[in-house]
Amino acid sequence: MNSRRQGADAVFTLTRCGILAAMAVLLYYIEIPVVAFYKLDLSTLPAVLAGFAMGSVQGAAIVVVKNLVHMLGTSTACVGELADILMSSAFVIPASLVYRRHRTRVGAMAGMAAGTALMAVCGALVNYFILIPAYTVLMNLPMEAIVGMGQAVWSAIDSPLKLVIFITAPFNLLKGGVLSAVTTLLYKRVSPLLHPQA
Repeated sequence: MNSRRQGADAVFTLTRCGILAAMAVLLYYIEIPVVAFYKLDLSTLPAVLAGFAMGSVQGAAIVVVKNLVHMLGTSTACVGELADILMSSAFVIPASLVYRRHRTRVGAMAGMAAGTALMAVCGALVNYFILIPAYTVLMNLPMEAIVGMGQAVWSAIDSPLKLVIFITAPFNLLKGGVLSAVTTLLYKRVSPLLHPQA
């Protein structure tokens, strides 16, 4: 009887992950231009819901799956997808770990605040050391052109470092705030669908 229940739980977990991964893939294609070349999307939201309901491993797995699917039609030589894996995971993993230890509204908010802060730091580092240099090589985009996109927003931006400090980091703080707000609004409403019924 135990093994039958475990098998049913495993199937239910796989089903939930599959549905949430499909939602993440679809949401990845709905982008809102925000600043410079940065666009806001909610494709990380299903991964956060999975992390809260099932754990950080399942949440991170959905992040990876949606990016693997997106790589099939990538316009960034897979650089953007790699960056999203790192930055979305930086949000999902701490948020779900904190919430799984403290299953309260305060625990959820604390977890998402930690995830937002880590995503902002990770985003700045990933952009400075990986994403921007990779774009110059793989996309044949001059560094001056990349910095110029930031300079069009604020004339004081004249280097990749200033770009990530004054545009990348604030953008990821905004993205984390939006994800946190939408998760707060949705999680309790969809929670019954994400947990096995007794």
